[in-house]
Amino acid sequence: MQASFIAGFALGSSLIIAIGSQNAFVLRQGLRREHVLLVILTCAISDAFLVSAGVMGFGHLAQAVPWLEHVMRFGGAVFLALYGASNLRAAWRGGDVLEAGLGTGSATKAFLTSMALTWLNPHVYLDTVVLLGSISSQYDRPIIFGAGAVLASFVFFFILGYGARMLNPFFRRPESWRILDLIVGLTMWLIAAKLVLG
Repeated sequence: MQASFIAGFALGSSLIIAIGSQNAFVLRQGLRREHVLLVILTCAISDAFLVSAGVMGFGHLAQAVPWLEHVMRFGGAVFLALYGASNLRAAWRGGDVLEAGLGTGSATKAFLTSMALTWLNPHVYLDTVVLLGSISSQYDRPIIFGAGAVLASFVFFFILGYGARMLNPFFRRPESWRILDLIVGLTMWLIAAKLVLG
């Protein structure tokens, strides 16, 4: 049981640290100190719902269609390899710089943007419903695995949102983004290799 939870937390953490549009928005809100709690809870609760749907639904589907888990596992590996390559390319070219400052946007706009970046992003479904759902079926207690992944999401978003102000001096330099993209890219490739090797 503990091993399933730790595995879910570790994989959930590895997937969520990838800087995509959702995480970049949370980071921006944290740097601007604008509606941070609202944005964090919107993203984390949405992830919790998607992970739960993947864990609870995919296990039953995988039992009914045995070959589906293999297709999803290798499909997830291809996605992670491509996503990792995208991050490595961004590291090679150089990243963006996010400046801190006081925001002027409304809470409604922050909420709607968080929802759009979560629910309209196909990568979120691949990460949560498909990838985490398929991997959870390999464990005796997939719900415990999913709980670990959900906790990873909450921990990450709170650290990203409220820790952003401490990172402001660091992320003013483009080199910092290049280092982060490099780490994320290599992490995605490592996870893809583990999926292929079983």
